[in-house]
Amino acid sequence: MSVLEQLKPSKVEVEIRLALGPQKQHESESELDEMWSYVAKKEEQRWLWHAIDHHSGKVLAYVFGNHKDEVFLQLKALLEPFGITCFYTDGWGAYERNLESDKHVVGKQNTQKIENKHLNLRTRIKRLVRKTICFSKTITMHDIVIGLFINRYEFGLSV
Repeated sequence: MSVLEQLKPSKVEVEIRLALGPQKQHESESELDEMWSYVAKKEEQRWLWHAIDHHSGKVLAYVFGNHKDEVFLQLKALLEPFGITCFYTDGWGAYERNLESDKHVVGKQNTQKIENKHLNLRTRIKRLVRKTICFSKTITMHDIVIGLFINRYEFGLSV
């Protein structure tokens, strides 16, 4: 029996860390975006929603799920401790429906860092490439592989 088969979700510890040091005035801006991949077949899309600091490019938080408002709201809840005052996004409706308009800026000119991060993730994790023969067969394995990569290379956690 493999480690993943023995893993019980109730026994998994989750640690939330503040990714940034002492808050500076400009660190309250964040870029948000989502990227898709699939599990088993392209019809079973799995979305990675994540947020980065607009100035440093550091990942603040991420969640996996479908392309619905509920998953974005999970990400938004993880971002609350950061006290973000401005969100830069593309025009996806979940952002417009769930962010205050005075804190929300739509446009590609302010989301270049997170789009670059997508490019890097797709280059380094073949499961995220749209036309590939490398894919996950289960949601659990998909989320673990990508989550371990992000935790290791974005947060510097040895996993």
